[in-house]
Amino acid sequence: MERIYNFSAGPATLPLEVLEKASAEMLNHRGSGMSVMEMSHRSAEYDEIHQETKALLKELLNLDDKHEILFLQGGASTQFTMVPMNILSKDDKASYVISGSWAKKAYKEAKLFGNVEILASSEDENFTCVPKINGDEIDKESKYLYLCINNTIYGTRTAPQVINSLSTKMVADMSSNILSEEYDVNKFDIFFAGAQKNLGPSGLTIVGINKDFLPDDGRVLPTILDYKTHLEKDSLFNTPPCYSIYICGLVLKWLKNLGGVKAIQQINEEKANLLYDFIDNSKLYKNNVAPEDRSLMNVVFVTGDKDLDAAFVKGAKEKSIIGIKGHRSVGGMRASIYNAMSLEGVRALVDYMKDFERQNS
Repeated sequence: MERIYNFSAGPATLPLEVLEKASAEMLNHRGSGMSVMEMSHRSAEYDEIHQETKALLKELLNLDDKHEILFLQGGASTQFTMVPMNILSKDDKASYVISGSWAKKAYKEAKLFGNVEILASSEDENFTCVPKINGDEIDKESKYLYLCINNTIYGTRTAPQVINSLSTKMVADMSSNILSEEYDVNKFDIFFAGAQKNLGPSGLTIVGINKDFLPDDGRVLPTILDYKTHLEKDSLFNTPPCYSIYICGLVLKWLKNLGGVKAIQQINEEKANLLYDFIDNSKLYKNNVAPEDRSLMNVVFVTGDKDLDAAFVKGAKEKSIIGIKGHRSVGGMRASIYNAMSLEGVRALVDYMKDFERQNS
């Protein structure tokens, strides 16, 4: 069966060689006589996978010794609650930058636990840009600055140089662009990412945490929602999403063999430039995002006609291009070109866009 080009925002496409490796090991992983799906999370066989995956992730992220990696469940949405629950007390302050829907959801959860402010928002501009901050406007009593680094719905991202310019405690949602370009993640006291975009299948959430950032005030939290629980048990307090961690490990090996984050960034920039350049020179398609804030991972565009947009999506499916429909809240189209999306796939999309433009101009 010929594989399609999957531009879905997530769960997203995976590297073919990862799927082939997983297929080959499905019934018998490394001579164990069983699938990873069947392994006890307390077994030596699984522990090897667990530790190898964690070490690879730390290596690719260039993570320092102050930070630890956790493998959790519940998606990024659970982190919207866990971060303020673990860090804030009732009167503590935190600052949130509202750059899209996911940051808004995180802010809503954080208000349950502390004195949380909206530092900046681009909602009045329909989230077509990232709010500009320089750090001077942050309240000195704020426990952290919260950022959603890449916005899947609106196709924007906070550039690495912006992060490097800030010198404050920071928490980052990196769900849709982790390992896609070089960020100094050690600048973040907590960062997290749902796996289903650049790391593997859904069910796994990666959390990077500066152990010194956690308050030592004797607070009592629900056991499963306490970061210290998972740090003390090496993410094995309860049964982790073992198979998702295994696939994540295969994806990380694939990325390392490509040359790591620096190498994939070059590929991602080539893919994004190819698509953006075509859109910018098109008479039919338009991208409304401020050029300096454009995402490398999620490219949004419209024709300006809802019926034409719908026809585009339908025609794309006939060309084996799926997942191209924009988020229901904004419409239009969205091409999610995560690490595993090939340059060949982006070229196929651009070729289809050219044909559709010729037929409808």
